[in-house]
Amino acid sequence: MIQAVLFDWSNTLVQFTWDDELLVAGHRAGLGRDDPEFTARYREKLLGKEPRRPYAELLRELGVDDPDAFIDAEHDAWRPAHAVLGSAQALLDSLRGRGVKTGLVANSWPEPARLLRADAVAFGLAPLLDVMVFSEEVGVVKPQPEIFLHALERLSVEPPAAMFVGDRLVDDVQGAANVGMTTIQALWFAADDGVAPIEPDFLAFTPMDVLNAVRRVALSG
Repeated sequence: MIQAVLFDWSNTLVQFTWDDELLVAGHRAGLGRDDPEFTARYREKLLGKEPRRPYAELLRELGVDDPDAFIDAEHDAWRPAHAVLGSAQALLDSLRGRGVKTGLVANSWPEPARLLRADAVAFGLAPLLDVMVFSEEVGVVKPQPEIFLHALERLSVEPPAAMFVGDRLVDDVQGAANVGMTTIQALWFAADDGVAPIEPDFLAFTPMDVLNAVRRVALSG
């Protein structure tokens, strides 16, 4: 019996579309001016192979005096690149109507958790989520087990009674499977065709497939 279904954020509940023009617009908003040299250094440092570090720290290294103000302005400029899943509210409502707890587990980078929480409110999803857990706040990132276990502990649900829905094979599917959760790869926005040593228990081409997976697990139990 499934007692909780947890979701990833980007390209699961919310679609994100990269846009080079919005990258420039975000920098213009954050800096208050056009600065092609800054954008070029930004691309090299943040979009290359350098390991991820706190976003504010990287911005300071690029010469940004007030990273928080920059991040807020940049996030506003990128808003057109984000679109909430049209049936997200209906899906969460349906799960909760079946007595299933719902939650969000997301790696909060580059956006800080405070902005993702604000987005969840703006998109009307926050009231439908029993828990929201962000990597910045717990100090670990997916696919590390602690971030999944932290969310489940807050819901008082054991891993075998929980599902995780996400688009990434390693961060979402492998990470959740490693703690004993049933896994669903969300394919309605984009298919991650990377390599992982494990396959999802279910593939979801539409949000309805999540509900079908919950039913199937209930019937098999």
